[in-house]
Amino acid sequence: MLSKFSSKKHAIWLTLSLCSSFAYSQNRGIQAGAQALSQATNDVKGYFEPVTTLIYVVAAIVGLVGGFRVYNKWQNGDQEVQKHAVGWFGAVLFLLAIAAILQAVFF
Repeated sequence: MLSKFSSKKHAIWLTLSLCSSFAYSQNRGIQAGAQALSQATNDVKGYFEPVTTLIYVVAAIVGLVGGFRVYNKWQNGDQEVQKHAVGWFGAVLFLLAIAAILQAVFF
């Protein structure tokens, strides 16, 4: 009876020591993963300002070119000026909204 208890005790001790060693070895991997995620977050935040500026520049170019096209169609008496103006305004509004949404997501 004593040897049966002793073998169960050794089996439990062996199981617990293996589990704790596995948990301890994974802790290093978790720390490395957390550091990698932190580094990736800092990299994304570093690129955010130039990307936002680029979006504003593209919106300005789309606005100028689209405004010129709408003005040209209006001066030529095109019947679909309103449709083109709404599309142009929607495109510029979409680009500006994307910049605001990106800022809300990353900050």
